[in-house]
Amino acid sequence: MSVDFSKNATERPEPCKAEIKGNIPSWLQGTLLRNGPGIFTVGDTNYNHWFDGMALMNSFTFKDGEIIHRSRFLRSDTYKANMEANRIVVSEMGTMAYPDPSKNFIFKAITFLNHTMPDFTDNGASNFIKYGNDYYATSETNYISKIDPLTLETLEKVDYLKYLPVNLASCHPHYDKEGNAYNIGTSIATKGKTKYILFKVPAVSDKGKKGPALKNVEVICSVPCRSLLMPSYYHSFGMTDNYIIFVEMPFKLDILKMATAYMRGVSWASCLKFCPEENTLIHLVDRKTGKEVETKYYTGAMVLYHHVNAFEDDGHVVFDVITYTDNSLYDMFYLSNLKEKSQFDEKRFSKPTYKRFALPIHADKSVPVGGNMVKLKYTTASAVKEKEGKFMCQAEVLCEGLELPRINYDINGKRHQFVYGNYVGDSAEAAKFDMETKKMVYWDEDKCLPSEPVFIPRPNGESEDDGVVLTSVINSNPGQSSFILILDGKTFKEVARAYVNTELNKDMHGFFIPH
Repeated sequence: MSVDFSKNATERPEPCKAEIKGNIPSWLQGTLLRNGPGIFTVGDTNYNHWFDGMALMNSFTFKDGEIIHRSRFLRSDTYKANMEANRIVVSEMGTMAYPDPSKNFIFKAITFLNHTMPDFTDNGASNFIKYGNDYYATSETNYISKIDPLTLETLEKVDYLKYLPVNLASCHPHYDKEGNAYNIGTSIATKGKTKYILFKVPAVSDKGKKGPALKNVEVICSVPCRSLLMPSYYHSFGMTDNYIIFVEMPFKLDILKMATAYMRGVSWASCLKFCPEENTLIHLVDRKTGKEVETKYYTGAMVLYHHVNAFEDDGHVVFDVITYTDNSLYDMFYLSNLKEKSQFDEKRFSKPTYKRFALPIHADKSVPVGGNMVKLKYTTASAVKEKEGKFMCQAEVLCEGLELPRINYDINGKRHQFVYGNYVGDSAEAAKFDMETKKMVYWDEDKCLPSEPVFIPRPNGESEDDGVVLTSVINSNPGQSSFILILDGKTFKEVARAYVNTELNKDMHGFFIPH
C-alpha cells in the first residue's frame, strides 16, 4: 500500500470514543501507548530521515468494552525550539540543523561548538519506559521525557547524566516480576575510557521522597568497549533470570567523525560505520555477581536491532534475535527512499532473519578444539571450541521476514513458543510465528498497514498464547478511518476493531499499562 511517511500528523489531545465493530473481551482493561515520529516539516525545513521526526504519542484506553483514543505531540525542548523558530534548529541523527542564514557570526559560532561536543536531542520518538511509578517517552540519547499516561501531557525532562555517566541508552529495557527495570547505556570517553554500563532502576523510589526513580539507580556491570572512540550501536539486549546478554556488533559510531560532522556538512548518521570484516562479540553477564562469565563468545559480522527473548536450559543461555547482513535498514528509512515505489526492495535492503544462538555457560574441557559445545537437541545452533574458553557461535535460522517481535512478556526469560511481529514482504502483514511447527499465520487487509503487534495475556490464562494482540492500523481505503485491531492470540483471527475517526501515522513501539 502507498503511505506518505513524510506527512505531518495532527494531534487530537481531547478524548474521543472509537466506533467499535465486534466484541471487546471484558477482561481487557488498560491503556496502550504508542510512540513514533509525527512532524517532518517545520516552516521551510524538512527532516531527511523518518526516525528524526518529532514525537507523536497515541493512547488507546480500553474500559468496559469501550475504547477512548487521544494523541499529542511530545512537548520536548526540541519541539519547543523548532516551533518557536519555525524551522528545524535541533539536529537529529539523520538531519543536521543549521542556523538561519540571517543569524550573526556569534550565533553561528555557538551553534558550531554545540555540535562539536553535541548536546543530543530530547525528541523521544521511539518507545516508552517505566521507571518506578513513572512513564517516559524515550529515544536513545541521554534525555527522556516524563509524561502523563492518561492525558499524554509532557511533564518533565530528565537527563540520565545526572544519575549515571551514559551519553546514550537503549529504548528497550527489561522488567522483572517485582517491576525493577534493567537497561544499558554507553559512557563515551569518560576518564579516558568508553564502556557500556548495565544498570537497574528499582521498582519504587523511597517513600516520602520526591524525584525520579533514577536517583536510586544501581550499576550492575561495566563492559569495556573494544574501541575507545568507536562504540557499538545497539537498540536492545537480552535477559534471563540469571544473565544479561549484550551483543557488541561491528556496527559502530565514530566519535571523532561525529565531532566534525557539522563542519563537514554531513549528518551524525554518516558517522555510523559497519565493519563486515570484524566479528561480533557476545557478552554474557551474571546478574547476581555483576561480572562477565569467563568464556568468550563471538560470531560473524551482523547487525541487529531487536532481541526476541532469552532463556536458560541445561547449562546454556539461548537467545533469539532479528538480524541483518548489513546496516542498510537505516538507509531504507530515509524519506527519499520511502517515497520510491517499494520500501522493501530486496535488492537494495537486506531482509530480517530470525536467528537463535546457544551459549554454553561452562566450558567442557573434555570437548576437543573444533568440537561443538552445544548439547541441546532442539536447536542446530552451535558453539565451536576454538581454544580453551573461546567459542565461535553459529546461529540456527528459524525464519525470515519477521520484524518488531513481541512475545507474551509474562514468560520473558523463559522458553517461549510463539512470537508476534510484522512480516516484511510484498504486503504489510501482522504475523504469528510458532517456534515448534515453524509455521507462520498472518493478518492482512487491502490498503491497510498494521503497526508492531503487542500481546496482552488474559488474566489466569491457560496457555502462552491465551490473550489478545493489539495493533494500530493505518487505513488507506477511501472513506474509512484508521483503527485499532484486536486479534485472538491463539487463532490470530479478528475479535474486534475500533475506528478512531482520524488518521493514524506509522509509529515505532508500544507499551501496555494494565488497569
